[in-house]
Amino acid sequence: MTKKKSKSMPESNSKHTKLFGTDGIRGRANAFPMTSEIALKVGQAMGVILESQPLRMGKRRTVLIGKDTRISGYMIEQALASGLNSMGIHVQLTGPLPTPGIGFLASNMRVDAGIVISASHNNYEDNGIKIFGSDGYKIPDEWEQQIEELVYGNELESHLVNPTEIGRTRRIDDAAGRYIVYAKNAFPLNLSLDGLRIVLDCAHGAAYKVAPAIFRELGAEVIVMGNEPSGFNINDKFGALYPKRVSEAVLNFRADIGITLDGDADRVILVDNKGHLVNGDHILSICALDLKENKKLKNDTIVATQMSNFGLDKRLSKAGIKVVRTGVGDKNVVEEMRKNDYILGGEQSGHIIFMDHSTTGDGCVAALNVLAVMQRQKKALSELNEELQDFPQVLINTKVKVRKDLNGLKDFQKLKEEFIAQLGEDGRIFVRFSGTEPLVRVLVEGLNKQQITEMAERLSEVLQSELS
Repeated sequence: MTKKKSKSMPESNSKHTKLFGTDGIRGRANAFPMTSEIALKVGQAMGVILESQPLRMGKRRTVLIGKDTRISGYMIEQALASGLNSMGIHVQLTGPLPTPGIGFLASNMRVDAGIVISASHNNYEDNGIKIFGSDGYKIPDEWEQQIEELVYGNELESHLVNPTEIGRTRRIDDAAGRYIVYAKNAFPLNLSLDGLRIVLDCAHGAAYKVAPAIFRELGAEVIVMGNEPSGFNINDKFGALYPKRVSEAVLNFRADIGITLDGDADRVILVDNKGHLVNGDHILSICALDLKENKKLKNDTIVATQMSNFGLDKRLSKAGIKVVRTGVGDKNVVEEMRKNDYILGGEQSGHIIFMDHSTTGDGCVAALNVLAVMQRQKKALSELNEELQDFPQVLINTKVKVRKDLNGLKDFQKLKEEFIAQLGEDGRIFVRFSGTEPLVRVLVEGLNKQQITEMAERLSEVLQSELS
């Protein structure tokens, strides 16, 4: 069979079940869509798309594949690699590596794309596929649509290459070392972590080897937990979703900071020296204020999502810093940052992006930036953490039967406008449909917990009535 190159990507025009969500493809391992069959076709589809792109530097097209520590990662890895090879694409396997490491290496190694096999903070039963372009950023929506069309269509077989052009797959041994050096470069050369004691939870995930090395090589004493992956224990009562264990350890060991990563290490929740949590909003505040003070915050603006606490806006506005909000998802944050040349953004959940260093959320890089502020200002993390006072926040998830344009619900809009007027500049209301469940999420923030609770409950009741 002769090789048939696609001159351009096929048009998207059919109806089918979406593969891609807000952060790649995700689902229960060995069930649709996370099956070997779908993974193989996704690899083949990527091959078709890459063949439609200009050849980079005259080299054979190559894709990196990294993963976290889930047992199903082996299965998905082999299927993706086989699909790519069948389209004439070479594959390099990095083994377990943080998601941001693949974003970095895709650009740094001049390959054509990078793929991460991970379901992030989910338990081992789930898995997922995230795809980065040659620039280190997650692929655009248009590429995702084309992959779906190719996976569901009957065109892939026509693109299979002849036997002499089948791609090769090999493992690269120095990926972890390259990422360690890259992450350490986010920490100023004139500073060190000498004398600091860190409790580090790797969630039995992708960073179980690289993260301890990063902080130790910079001089810290590191007490490590969650660094014994079995293939079945990723995120199991460890990591960013379960910071209590680290909080207790910080107090027991009298540590200066606790660092809790999630399964693919693209997000982080910190713990200060008093055992208090430091979530993504507080990390953004700490770093934004320091950048502003040192005249390094480009456009005096940061990017957050609609779920970030209103206290972030109030605190940063006092320092002359504007907060631009986007939809939920670090991909939305990155798009806004790239569009308007902002350098700092993130989510309350711990996805923090430093655009002058990373192309996506990076838990280790975020922690290093906070440690740099601590060392530069000679302040304990608890002191920096207290700079931001969170507003009381109430979130109610209401089950609904139908989806309608919320702007067209007259009773709901009237009540919402009344509540917004009552809150004035000391609160906000945000309502959105869930992307995956029959739910509408009602978020109300303000100074009076009882008042905002009553508001959220009344808004939910009206929505349930109008959407039943």
